[in-house]
Amino acid sequence: MNIFKTDTDFDIIGMGEVMLRLSPPNKEKISQSETFEKNAGGSELNVVSGAAMLGARSAIITKLPENKMGHFIRNKIRYGNVSDDYIIYDKSPERRLGIYYYESGVYPRKSSVIYDRAKSSVCSLKINEIPGDTYFKTKVFHISSITLALDPELRKCALEIIERFKKAGALISFDVNYRAALWSEEEAKAVIEKIFPLVDLLFVSEETSRRMLQRTGSLEEIMQGYANDYGCRLVATTRREAVSPTHHNFNSKIYFYGNFYEEAPYNNIEVIDRIGSGDAYLAGVLYGLIKEETIERALEIGNALSAVKNTVLGDMSASSIEEIESVIASHKAVGRQDEMVR
Repeated sequence: MNIFKTDTDFDIIGMGEVMLRLSPPNKEKISQSETFEKNAGGSELNVVSGAAMLGARSAIITKLPENKMGHFIRNKIRYGNVSDDYIIYDKSPERRLGIYYYESGVYPRKSSVIYDRAKSSVCSLKINEIPGDTYFKTKVFHISSITLALDPELRKCALEIIERFKKAGALISFDVNYRAALWSEEEAKAVIEKIFPLVDLLFVSEETSRRMLQRTGSLEEIMQGYANDYGCRLVATTRREAVSPTHHNFNSKIYFYGNFYEEAPYNNIEVIDRIGSGDAYLAGVLYGLIKEETIERALEIGNALSAVKNTVLGDMSASSIEEIESVIASHKAVGRQDEMVR
């Protein structure tokens, strides 16, 4: 199975906002903490970085303020093994970096997020700031609906960019990733359904399908419906059961050209930081499709990378393909296993 362009500079190019994440240490509450740990975060960056750590060649299109905070984010992008070729720097007086505050929960207190991202630099991104040959340099272009929700002008720009990558022969990867804090279900549904005909690789949760997109029927019927209605080649749905803020079960199902694929779930995952675990799943699936070229391997790598990401602090995955192979082997093993890798 090879559905991708060959001889491209990059395997995946993503586009989206990269934010400053501030988190109280040791599961403290934001209202009581006097210090914050700072990191980089952003859905599309998490995807391209997770795939790059596994071995894919990745880049990100984003816009950062030309100041020390922008440089901090740039360095985190580089640390994530992602090319900074398409970072655009905002030198305007209004430049700013979006921020979000993340408070990690412990039962019965739920985790929570506070956004401070209005009119951040990425919202001023213009299509003429992106080199014209960019669209021909990747096998996959990835974006999420979060980018479409941030600003009306950015949405217009993003839609044009999607169309240009599609016309240039890249497969379009789209994560519905609905965020109620950014826009209403009605507005999101209207915009997203217009994009679906351009999408090759669709990632959408069952909850979002049923609630925001108002799809009905069994999960299998919903997934097959996206392929029938819009021509999506692959539809992937994750299923997370939050037993508590610190213990989750995780599984997924993939529909690809008439067949469904799934495996046994990862149960009792010990959650250190769940932010970015859904993005890690996408990263693993995209890597598996591009490098391993089988749906079964894409599913295994996606599930394993997501499970492991829950155990790592910060938004971005930090796993090599060797680590993930070890996790997959343990997941499939029967009987007693070694407690430690040594």
